[in-house]
Amino acid sequence: MIEFNAVNKRYPGGHHALRDLTLSVADGDLLYLTGRSGAGKSTLLKLIPAIERVTSGTVLVNGQNVSSMSRRAIPFLRRNLGLIFQDQKLLYDRNAYENVMLPLAIAGFAPREASRRARAALDKVGLLARERANPVALSGGEQQRLCIARAVVNRPSVLLADEPTSNVDAHYADDIMRIFISFHQVGVTVVIATHDNGLISRFPGRVVQLEQGAALP
Repeated sequence: MIEFNAVNKRYPGGHHALRDLTLSVADGDLLYLTGRSGAGKSTLLKLIPAIERVTSGTVLVNGQNVSSMSRRAIPFLRRNLGLIFQDQKLLYDRNAYENVMLPLAIAGFAPREASRRARAALDKVGLLARERANPVALSGGEQQRLCIARAVVNRPSVLLADEPTSNVDAHYADDIMRIFISFHQVGVTVVIATHDNGLISRFPGRVVQLEQGAALP
């Protein structure tokens, strides 16, 4: 369960990204955050893994108050979260397989188990045949699917995606959405920020529209 209670987020300089936002995301939910650029979608997502901190109010993830969590506790919080943001942060000096292996190495998985998980994640997104390709050799859609594989390789209970289809064509966008739907169908909580209302209208899920940092009724 993810809960936002009367959340405000104001950046230095006075920009008010979120205004008195109250929102609940149930376990196993599939939620789309929509709204124009600057509506607060990205900020909302970044508050969940404590990439950003609230100005006031509380953000609870499985009962834990993320708003006041210590820096030492944040890595443990993020182990249950799969994060896909617009700045992909792929490692271009490593191939697809090595990119997906990295989170497992950081988490201390044994090499054999890590390798099995990495290849399973690549297979899930249709990239197992490209495991030795460097990201620069992949198309935009393939790079986005690589980001998804890396995000889910730890088998998170929550998957957060910020505009995951913004830089790909319609064919790849549909493929990427079907991947998210498949994770939702096995019980993963999925929250996607997107401006593409036409795309999400073709898929199941709950829609919350943001405007100037507030959720519309």
